Amino acid sequence: MPRLARALLIIDMQEGLFNGPNTPFDGQRVLANITELIAKARKARAPVFAARHVGPPGSPIEPGSPLTRLLPTLAIDPDIDSVFEKHRPSCFTGTDLAQRLARANVGELVIAGMQTEYCVDSTCRAAGDLGFQPLLVADAHTTMDTPVLSAASIIEHHNRTLSGPFVKLVSTADCTFDSAFGFL
Repeated sequence: MPRLARALLIIDMQEGLFNGPNTPFDGQRVLANITELIAKARKARAPVFAARHVGPPGSPIEPGSPLTRLLPTLAIDPDIDSVFEKHRPSCFTGTDLAQRLARANVGELVIAGMQTEYCVDSTCRAAGDLGFQPLLVADAHTTMDTPVLSAASIIEHHNRTLSGPFVKLVSTADCTFDSAFGFL
């Protein structure tokens, strides 16, 4: 049986979240790390998937809203990358992501993006339940401060809680993509 590929999943790195009224913790460093992950994946010809969170028509994040646009710095290219919309925290609920990953022979899913305690967390948990090995990039996801917890505490807590039972934790520097696996 052939070895399964590793793909990159970027979650909700969009204008309305990243450049909204609440500043993401260490946002520029996280953005730089995600950009580095994309470059590594592209160099290895590994699949790149990018999720955009959208709301119902009439909402500020309705489909097509400027707030749902992916950050230009990421240079996501819909001609080579797989861009999809989601309406729920998990990238799998109500989308065809699992089928797209299966068609690309993906077994390991490198996860980065925002927001840590919502979409990143629920996607990490769902990925394992669906038979994928999620790898959470510890320094490539972020969130905002809440009235109860600082963003740094939320990120640290989720890295610790998810590591082991739900994900393998990796750093941007240590994350690699095998060039033997192109987009199938």
